[in-house]
Amino acid sequence: MGFIEEGRQLIQDFVTPEIRSIDARLTAVEKRIELLDARVEKRFDSVDKRFDSVDKRFDSLENKIERNQAQVLETLHRMENYSHVLERLARVESKLQNVA
Repeated sequence: MGFIEEGRQLIQDFVTPEIRSIDARLTAVEKRIELLDARVEKRFDSVDKRFDSVDKRFDSLENKIERNQAQVLETLHRMENYSHVLERLARVESKLQNVA
């Protein structure tokens, strides 16, 4: 056997099995990463759903607050109108007492 043949044989005997072993370990690591990635993705989906639920609750609360605010403003406006009516009524009563 020549030097080149011995080199080839050495590579086949020692390096090739190591490469196959490394390839098998790398494949196992890749599969584990894929599984972990799927688990992480599932958790993120779960968190996203929770945030969606919280967002809906906040939207609901915001709508309720807006309705309540509108009702309070409407009530204040009515009270202001009543106040004006009472003032006018008091002036009319005062004029009637002055006339009588």
